[in-house]
Amino acid sequence: MKKPLNFVITAGPTREFIDPVRFLSNPSTGKMGFSIARAAAKLGHKVTLIAGPVALKTPSGVERVDVVSAREMFNAAKEAVSTDCIFIATAAVADWRPKTCATKKLKKTEMSDVIKLVRNPDILKSISGCVKIGFAAETNDVLEEATRKCREKNLAMIVANDVTEEGAGFGTDTNRVVFIYPDGRTMPLKKMSKLAVARRIVRECENICS
Repeated sequence: MKKPLNFVITAGPTREFIDPVRFLSNPSTGKMGFSIARAAAKLGHKVTLIAGPVALKTPSGVERVDVVSAREMFNAAKEAVSTDCIFIATAAVADWRPKTCATKKLKKTEMSDVIKLVRNPDILKSISGCVKIGFAAETNDVLEEATRKCREKNLAMIVANDVTEEGAGFGTDTNRVVFIYPDGRTMPLKKMSKLAVARRIVRECENICS
């Protein structure tokens, strides 16, 4: 086996609360990130998994940190990341959050038809000093958008997929992805289980760090 690596992985959605019972979020289930964590740990690597609100068991041999909001995930990532790690950002992080969060449940008559939003930190772009692998869940211009993100965020690789494709969206047990590199190279994979995709990602990380 190659030298064990240190993986920090984000997974799942984040929730941005409007009041104690309502929030903005997305359909991510965390399956892809948890699969990568499971594959990396099984191959003997050290794994820290920063998980948003998901209904998944912690893979064996993985250290798990639970968070809810994008800011909590950002803080946990900053604390976990080191210069010798591979940071894999699979989480579907909310780009925006409500400017204010009510301390009690808002009645219908109290709620405005406009929610003012502010930007959340771009976790992947903000993290530096380590090898970074990103994910791009797109609905159109998949390769172009993913390539742009790969270069703008200084990534070693980005994993892109079309979430409108059957068997490749949120909550599925399969995925069909393309590995994209900063120099423009692409490596399309056939549709396979998320665990099989995860193994390919971990192996590619080993190659990048060799």
